[in-house]
Amino acid sequence: MEATAQRLLEAASTFVAEHPENALGAHGGMRIYDAPLMAVADAGDPLFERLQDETVVGPHHCLPREWLCSARRVVSFFLPFTLEVRRTNRGEGLPSEEWTSARIDGEAFNQTLREYLRDLIRSWGQEAAIPPLEEGFAISKRRANWSERHVAFVAGLGTFGLSSSFITARGSAGRLGSLVTSLLLPVTDRKATGIYDFCLWHQGGRCRQCMDRCPAGAISEAGKDVALCANYLDEQIRPRFWPRYGCAKCQVGVLCEECAPQAAEGSTCTRV
Repeated sequence: MEATAQRLLEAASTFVAEHPENALGAHGGMRIYDAPLMAVADAGDPLFERLQDETVVGPHHCLPREWLCSARRVVSFFLPFTLEVRRTNRGEGLPSEEWTSARIDGEAFNQTLREYLRDLIRSWGQEAAIPPLEEGFAISKRRANWSERHVAFVAGLGTFGLSSSFITARGSAGRLGSLVTSLLLPVTDRKATGIYDFCLWHQGGRCRQCMDRCPAGAISEAGKDVALCANYLDEQIRPRFWPRYGCAKCQVGVLCEECAPQAAEGSTCTRV
């Protein structure tokens, strides 16, 4: 089964490297994503039930087997934005046009990757489902029955940061995706024991860069004010960039932009 997991990751990496949609045509063909990270969770992991707690996601969060009756594993992946995309958004003020394009066009490519992996698994004689494509996924504009960030934590891809961004070994500047499958893959060792293990603020208050970077002032020592962030996007960003939008100033120009400061003993994050 380890060989199968490696085949899946290699297939995803090749797809990201070669697919023409992984580029911003309006910005000189700038590549959107680097090679993905991938992790696997047991569909029966008790943490999935914990996500249904009101203090975590909520009772509306579906279990893997509610998306696929035969589910045995959940595959979670992270697509890191390229250096070229990240550099454009490190300045102060409004997000770059490249970033807002990468946010929206990149999510469309993310969905294409999900579908490719689903079809690949099916070609191997196993079942797979993509929660965001299933009926009943969306509850409202910003609320759904499947949280990619929380699923990624269960799978062992990383932990949360003060800004509510998800920090992986390749940082927080990127997009997450997942599939539920009957394919019996090796489960990833979840090294983090706490939900904020990779966040320097939560490891002794040694970093407040995401607070300082947020143009909406939505991040404080208490965490992220989701309503304030959403209002900033709706009132300041959407009118200027529609149909594209985004901000994520808290994900670039910070220590956890491209790596996890606490991911390994002695690890360092040097931004290029």
